[in-house]
Amino acid sequence: MKAVIFDLDGVIVSTDEYHYQAWLRLAEEEGIPFDRDVNEKLRGVSRMESLDIILGGASRTYSMEDRAALAERKNRYYRELLEQLSPSHILPGVPAWLYALKSQGILSAIGSSSKNAKAILYKIGLLNAFDAIADGNDIVNSKPDPEVFLLAARRMGIPPSACLVVEDADAGIEAAAAAQMKSLAVGSAARHPKADLSAPDLASLDAKTVIHQLLF
Repeated sequence: MKAVIFDLDGVIVSTDEYHYQAWLRLAEEEGIPFDRDVNEKLRGVSRMESLDIILGGASRTYSMEDRAALAERKNRYYRELLEQLSPSHILPGVPAWLYALKSQGILSAIGSSSKNAKAILYKIGLLNAFDAIADGNDIVNSKPDPEVFLLAARRMGIPPSACLVVEDADAGIEAAAAAQMKSLAVGSAARHPKADLSAPDLASLDAKTVIHQLLF
């Protein structure tokens, strides 16, 4: 193994609550039922796919132009909430992992379906911490399609089989398997049967031990 590809939201930083609040605001404005159970179905999928799920509960039909406007409105609400982010929001265990990888000469990348990935990384002070970034602006197909992970690997010049993916969503673990990459599942994805390794979060695993076990 020569590289680790990290999902962003739920692995490096958690903006789940910001997504929920932004979608909730939009749904309330449109009179569409929305709660945390519906929100859970949005994990790991693109903005437009998330919107399609939410609009499944709508009492009216939305045109393509309407849908584009709704997606942009949600993103505006979300970006307003992102202004609260700072380096203090980096999740436990992340700095130790990044340090351990760098000290071992192992490359690291972000593989995220979010189109706000770089803005988030900038707010938390990690924009230049990775060797490559592949995000929602670069891809056509979101997870569980492996496109974003394959792109991240290509940008690092590392074959997929030499990459480990760190993910907190089932769709991400499916994408890693489709890319023929090993995976470390954290958070809600920890019980996924296709994960090669599982843990509650990165802080629960000693980075150097995992690197030794999986990357050498």
